[in-house]
Amino acid sequence: MAEKNRRDEDDNDRLEDEAIDDVVDDDADDEDADEPVSRGGTATQTRTKADSADSRPKTRTETGRVGIFGRVARFVREVVAELRKVIWPTRKELLTYTAVVVVFLVVVLTIVAGLDLAFARGVLWVFGGSS
Repeated sequence: MAEKNRRDEDDNDRLEDEAIDDVVDDDADDEDADEPVSRGGTATQTRTKADSADSRPKTRTETGRVGIFGRVARFVREVVAELRKVIWPTRKELLTYTAVVVVFLVVVLTIVAGLDLAFARGVLWVFGGSS
């Protein structure tokens, strides 16, 4: 999340481009540019004529898509940033938590083993197993 809150060079370039685009849009006073344009078919979407006039394919930088290696690198950076936020236990806390887990497992193991032994003897008693 911290990565998203920071501005980098790409954000500054994008903001400058948007400011230039706003100035260009303000200068154009075509009244018919605001009229919706239908593409036909059953699933029509309304688009302005200005949008449909610029129908050339977008490049990778214009669409904001990043390659597979860029996505993996961003994922690793975000993982490292999240791991830095973790409050790691001290050695004493770690030993205490480990001891609690081991004791709990021994208690549960004892209960399950006791129930297993009781059910096994009960089944042998009911169905007449050899002693």
